[in-house]
Amino acid sequence: MQNWVKSLFSPEVRERVAGPPSSRNGASSFHLWWDIPFGDRLDGVSVTLEIDRRPDLDRLVFFAIQVAFVKPGGGGAHLGLQHHPGYPERSAVNWGGYDPHGGLLDGSRSSLPSSQDDPNTREFLWEAGVPYRLEITRVGERPDGFFTWRGSVTDTTTGHVTHVRDLYSAGAHLRGPVMWIESFAPCDAPRCQVRWSDAQVTMDNGSIRAVTAMRVDYQPHAAGGCTNTNAVIDNGCFVQRTGQLRTTKAGTTISIV
Repeated sequence: MQNWVKSLFSPEVRERVAGPPSSRNGASSFHLWWDIPFGDRLDGVSVTLEIDRRPDLDRLVFFAIQVAFVKPGGGGAHLGLQHHPGYPERSAVNWGGYDPHGGLLDGSRSSLPSSQDDPNTREFLWEAGVPYRLEITRVGERPDGFFTWRGSVTDTTTGHVTHVRDLYSAGAHLRGPVMWIESFAPCDAPRCQVRWSDAQVTMDNGSIRAVTAMRVDYQPHAAGGCTNTNAVIDNGCFVQRTGQLRTTKAGTTISIV
């Protein structure tokens, strides 16, 4: 009887596969942390994102790569595509960040329009099944000592590059890249799937290194996360799926080689 009670309340058997996430912000997220030494100082990161199946609902779903700025800058930033009901065709791109105190980073004004006049979230008509190259690169240093970090999206089928905007940070380098999906949809919403491929880092010496392994992480049930999210390797890509039985445990490192 004691073993049954223990297993009943064990995190391993608790599920949230329907209804809204119970987190404070109403979202559920899951992550792929790049398997590189945390102390590596990076001048840029890039990865290709392909959203196989667009979410079929009017809720925000965000697909992004996030980086931290090496101190003394601190803080971090994220670049990605959004399924956003407040934008035309429910399509948007976001490039924004935070300083070490949680305040928004200053940046240039994007040339892309914004239906909600949001400096970080701009109109960008992306399509399911098209691979987009997300790139975060340091492009210069300002007279005030801050560094300019550019977020760009390339349509790999046409070669067209969209410079979303520049952000200004005291951080001269990056570290800790991670890809994630943050979904404000119910846990039993129609399934969506994304593929991540060709992850690369540019080191502070200018060399470029491919990243072929990622550590899987999920928002825990106790923190309000859906438990029917999963990450796997498929056809040489890192794949994240919602609405699927979880087969890869949190903390597992998955590799494409």
